[in-house]
Amino acid sequence: MAEEEVAENKQVILKHYVSGFPKESDMEIRTTKTQLKLPEGCSGAILVKNLYLSCDPYMRNRMRKMEGSYIESFTPGSPIGGYGVAEVLDSTHPNFNKGDLVWGRTTWEDRSIITSTESLAKIQHTDVPLSYYTGILGMPGMTAYAGFFEVCSPKKGERVFISAASGAVGQLVGQFAKLFGCYVVGSAGSKEKVDLLKNKFGFDKAFNYKEEADLNAALKRYFPDGIDIYFDNVGGKMLDAVLLHMTLHSRIAACGMISQYNLEQPEGVRNLMCLITKRIRMEGFLVFDYYHLYPKFLEMIIPQIKEGKITYVEDIAEGLENAPRALIGLFSGCNIGKQVVAVTRG
Repeated sequence: MAEEEVAENKQVILKHYVSGFPKESDMEIRTTKTQLKLPEGCSGAILVKNLYLSCDPYMRNRMRKMEGSYIESFTPGSPIGGYGVAEVLDSTHPNFNKGDLVWGRTTWEDRSIITSTESLAKIQHTDVPLSYYTGILGMPGMTAYAGFFEVCSPKKGERVFISAASGAVGQLVGQFAKLFGCYVVGSAGSKEKVDLLKNKFGFDKAFNYKEEADLNAALKRYFPDGIDIYFDNVGGKMLDAVLLHMTLHSRIAACGMISQYNLEQPEGVRNLMCLITKRIRMEGFLVFDYYHLYPKFLEMIIPQIKEGKITYVEDIAEGLENAPRALIGLFSGCNIGKQVVAVTRG
């Protein structure tokens, strides 16, 4: 094999399945050699150079042995996987050519061979930062769009509450709701994030849940007339408290439950009777079910970005060697905005 056909390939490896709170030491950086062409006989595949990788809370569940889930567990000893932005280096797939920019599911390494290309989309709009396709123009953006407009069915003037509101999804849901004409309150875990919600994302109000000894009292303060829409990213105690403040025929979009991901025994929810007495519609959803709306989403969001109507904040870690720290930081709230890893900047 000629020297120029081979290059070093840095990878982020999951060492073992994880219980409790994940640590950087649950992963390791490994350097291997990789071909710069697809192997002989590898049909319907692409070889990509990864540019940006997305750190997302759902990845925590993939670090444990799961059965019957909507997504498979990571394989110990192999690179972890997730959403990313990449450039096609070689292709035996009829829909992708060398030089194409794509976003979708890849693996955490310098270069990846992708044989399941169903999740990949070609990037058509390159006049925005490519990293946006890990967030506002990728899976989190579609999650915010589908969860708010399709699941919550908002009406102008409704009162909207968003937990984990400064994260990749929450910051967008709040801005969508404001542009739609709703009253919007968000919760976050630091003063810096609360200030971001109010001063950069345009939320009407925001509070630091860590400073509220009584969530019930806090919600009463911000929603004296009740909550019409709750976009739930955390579950647990916040969901339990919110149920008491929902209005008749209100809606809850169950998007994530980050407060539960690292618990061996998930917390129970006691106020479920409110679903009956208040005729609340609570619906869990997965973004995969809504990807057919992606072209419609782009028609809405691209002009909003270019006109400055939507703001997006990213927290970018440089290099694969810093990827484990960036991913683990999600679960202690270290990130400000969408956590991204820049492998090779595009």
